[in-house]
Amino acid sequence: MKQKRYLLDESELPKQWYNIQADMPNKPLPPIHPATKQPLGVDDLAHIFPRECCVQELDQEHPFIDIPEPVLEKYKSYRSTPLVRAYSLEEALGTPAHIYFKNESVNPLGSHKINSALPQCYYAKEEGTTNVTTETGAGQWGAALAYAAAVFGLEAAVYQVKISMQQKPYRSSIMRTFGAAVTGSPSMSTRAGKDIITRDPRHPGSLGTAISEAVELATTTPNCKYTLGSVLNHVAIHQSVIGLEAEKQMQKAGEYPDIVIACFGGGSNFGGIAFPFMRHNILDGKTTEFIAAEPESCPKLTRGEFRYDFGDEAGYTPLLPMYTLGHGFKPANIHAGGLRYHGAGMIVSQLIKDGLMHGVDIPQLETFEAGLLFARTEGIIPAPESSHAIAATIREALKCKETGEEKVILFNLSGHGLIDMTAYEQYLNGDLMNYKITDDDIKKNLETVPGA
Repeated sequence: MKQKRYLLDESELPKQWYNIQADMPNKPLPPIHPATKQPLGVDDLAHIFPRECCVQELDQEHPFIDIPEPVLEKYKSYRSTPLVRAYSLEEALGTPAHIYFKNESVNPLGSHKINSALPQCYYAKEEGTTNVTTETGAGQWGAALAYAAAVFGLEAAVYQVKISMQQKPYRSSIMRTFGAAVTGSPSMSTRAGKDIITRDPRHPGSLGTAISEAVELATTTPNCKYTLGSVLNHVAIHQSVIGLEAEKQMQKAGEYPDIVIACFGGGSNFGGIAFPFMRHNILDGKTTEFIAAEPESCPKLTRGEFRYDFGDEAGYTPLLPMYTLGHGFKPANIHAGGLRYHGAGMIVSQLIKDGLMHGVDIPQLETFEAGLLFARTEGIIPAPESSHAIAATIREALKCKETGEEKVILFNLSGHGLIDMTAYEQYLNGDLMNYKITDDDIKKNLETVPGA
C-alpha cells in the first residue's frame, strides 16, 4: 500500500529559520520614512516592533537564523505537520500529476499563524514588554497571537476587521477565550478609527484600517509593542519552518516539486512554504514554478503596481516597496478575510519583479467549488483562504491532464475551515457571488499612493 502521510522525528525538526533575503540576487528595497524619504534602521522600527524582529526584518546577510530554545520547545508540541499525498483528489481530477499538501491546519490553533506568533511574543517578553497589539482579518492570526501572548504572559489587544468579525463571530470568541481584548475595526477607540468612520460611517473595515488602529494603540500605550501576522520579512522568516520541513518530507516521498502553490494575502504562508524551495532555484539551478493564489477581488500581484506605499489606511506605517492597489483600497466582502489586503510583502514584490514567481487571481465561487471537492475527496474542510491554493492546484493538475505531464505539485493547506461554515452554507445555498475590481477603481486608488 502506498504511503500517504510523511512526518519528521523530533530530531529532524528545523533548528533554524531560513532568510531568503541573504540569497536573493536583488535585495528588497528598504522601508523608508514617509517624511524624510530616508531608509529606516533597526532603531527606527524598534519603537513599534520587538527589537529582535526588527533585526531580522533588515537582515540581508544571514541565510539561517537560530530559533530560540523556548520557541523550539513550543514548536515541538505540534510540529512537524504532515505532508500528505492527495491520491483521492488526483483520482477525482483524473490527472497524472502527483499532488502533495503540507497540512498546517492540524495544530491546536488551526492555521500556520502560530509559527510566527510564538517567536514575536517571545521576543517581546524578553525585552520587557507587557502588552502586545495587532490586527486580524478572518481571525487566524488574532487567535494565534492571543494564544501566544497567554503562553508568554502578555496582555493582548486585537483589532479585527469589522465585516470579518460579523462573518466569523467564533474567531473573536476564541481570542477572548485566550484572554485578548477584541475590537471591531474601524472603531471609535482610536483617532485613526474615528477619522475613517467620519469619512465613511458604513466602512466594513479592512486590514489597512485594523493595522492603523493597532499601530496607534502600540505607539500611545506604555510598554506595548505591535505584532504583525504577514507582509513583513521577519514573519516570512518564522514561517520558513513549513518549507524546511516539507523539503525533508518530499525527500522521504522520493519526489521534488515542479510547482509550489500557496494562497496569498500578505505573503506569510506563501513565503513559508515557497522560500526554502526557491533558494534551490536561485543557488542550484532548479526550475520549480512558484504560484501565489490571490482573490480576483483583491488582485495586487496581477493588477497592482509596484510603488512605495503605506501598509495601513491612516498612513502610520513606514512606506514599503510593494505591489499595491493603494492603501485606501476598500476590499469586497469576500469570505477569505485573510486575503483582503491591499499590498504584497517586500520580498515577494521583489521576487515578482525578478520573475522568480508569479500570481494568479481566482474568483470566489471557484475557490468554494475547489474547497468542496477537496473536502469530499480528502476529508478536510479547508479555510476559504486555503481554497485559493487548492483552486490554483486544480488548474495546474488539469493542465497536466491535457498534456499528459506527470508533474509534482505541492501546495500549502494553511488552515482549516471549521469556523467558516457560515460561508460554506451561503455557498451551498447559492448566496455568494464573484467580485471583480475595475481598472478605473484601481487607477483611482493608486492616485493616493505617495510613492518615493
